[in-house]
Parts: sequence; C-alpha cells; structure tokens
Amino acid sequence: MLDRLKKRREFLRVAGGRKRVMPGLILQARPSEGGGAAGVRVGFTVSRKVGNAVVRNRARRRLRAAAEAVLAERGRPGCDYVLVGRAATPARPYAALVGDLEAALQAIERRASRAAWRGGNA
Repeated sequence: MLDRLKKRREFLRVAGGRKRVMPGLILQARPSEGGGAAGVRVGFTVSRKVGNAVVRNRARRRLRAAAEAVLAERGRPGCDYVLVGRAATPARPYAALVGDLEAALQAIERRASRAAWRGGNA
C-alpha cells in the first residue's frame, strides 16, 4: 500500500522536482522532505480540462491502479510522486497507461542517477 500526499503544499513541493511527460500521464518526483527511510508517497491530480466529474474520477481511479502496480514495487523509498492526469488518461488502454508510468519512472531514475537530486528539473 502506498502512502498518499494530501496537502496542497506537498503537491507544490513535488512539482518543483523532476518531471516526465507521457501520452497518458505526467509523472513528477522529488525526494521526501524528511528524506530518511520513509516509504513511497504518491498523489493524484486531474484538472477540469480532462472532463466532467465522472471522467475525472475515472482517470484518478485508473492512475491509482497503475501506481499500485508500478510504484509499489519500483518506486524509490523516501520519494514523493505526483501523477497528473491528461486528456488521454480516461480512454488510454490500461496496459499503455502502465507502460507510460514505467517509462516515466525509468527516465526520472536515469536522470537522478546521473546527477544528484538537487530539487530542480536539471
């Protein structure tokens, strides 16, 4: 089970970290404030640009399922992640959505391994 980000300031802090845009979602990542051995924390957001409340809730449910499948096993402990829904999220096949998340996570991890996590998008 993944811990959740719930407060606006937590989302804003993660938004200042690394970001990867994929067709089905946007993944933002940043080390946790405490840094220590905390588990993986994740937050979800879908704006009104995606659709009405029914469509946004469906997109959030799909993002939660993809995060449970990918971040629970491959997320870096002590990191916070935010998954941002896009217009394609509700209609994208689930396998493609999971693939988008895996590819975004790999890209962020590659960049993080090349340079120290400074908190910027560098």
